[in-house]
Amino acid sequence: MLVKAYNCDTLSGTYAKDAAALANAVKTSGADVVLLPGTSAVRRSAAGAAMRAGAEIDTNIVDASLAGDAVTVQKWAYRQRILTSFTRAAKPWVIVTDPSLFGEICGKLGASAEALPACADAETRTVQNGLEAASGGGESTIRPDAELLFVAGAGWTKKQADGAVHLDEAAKAITGFISKSGASLGSSKSLVDMPEAAEKFTFMSHMNQVGQTGATPRHKKGLSTCCHGEEPHVVGWRFISERRAVNLDANCGWAQGKADVLYVGDAFEVMEKVNALLGA
Repeated sequence: MLVKAYNCDTLSGTYAKDAAALANAVKTSGADVVLLPGTSAVRRSAAGAAMRAGAEIDTNIVDASLAGDAVTVQKWAYRQRILTSFTRAAKPWVIVTDPSLFGEICGKLGASAEALPACADAETRTVQNGLEAASGGGESTIRPDAELLFVAGAGWTKKQADGAVHLDEAAKAITGFISKSGASLGSSKSLVDMPEAAEKFTFMSHMNQVGQTGATPRHKKGLSTCCHGEEPHVVGWRFISERRAVNLDANCGWAQGKADVLYVGDAFEVMEKVNALLGA
């Protein structure tokens, strides 16, 4: 039974390079069992390395013993309520231990820790050609330092009082306010998921989504328009000090104690007046 142990001090912390280095070590060692310390770099890449080397792998090993040609290891299971003991017939077998137990287990298996053998740098599929600011392609609507967060809801895409949809007017009202006020733009999940919104609201993406599975903003003030103010959306506003909303429905979620001020009115008309006052 040949047991090899590697201290892994030369790992870079980059998955592509480390997985290649560990796989090379397992392949070239010719060992039946390969011991590795469970550092963060090893835990990140050991499983991928074992797959590349055609090896079996077990992690979080807390003890090991050698009897003849069989290595038996121990590992906690069921939230550390059951200590299991087992062995494997497959070769090579990669065993990852806690770093604090690595030296002790090496001694029990009669192996001394070695440095990883030299390995050519692995090629990565990602090549960094340069850096470009997120707003490089145009004016950014995401402004974390803005005092006000303006959130648009799906109501902007619904039929209005005249029975028609006014997406162009909605886009003009939203961008006009954002441009003149310097506010950051947020959106409800239902709005960014709409195909028709993606076509007309080119200034908005899933990056603007707040609440639910979106961002949790921390602006001083928040103004919601055409949003219902339901719980998943409001939870995303928990760090905003002053909440105001514009909605035609006086019984919407914002009216149930979730907004400091609720303006019951048509958001198109309200924002048209606001933009006029701002000179937008």
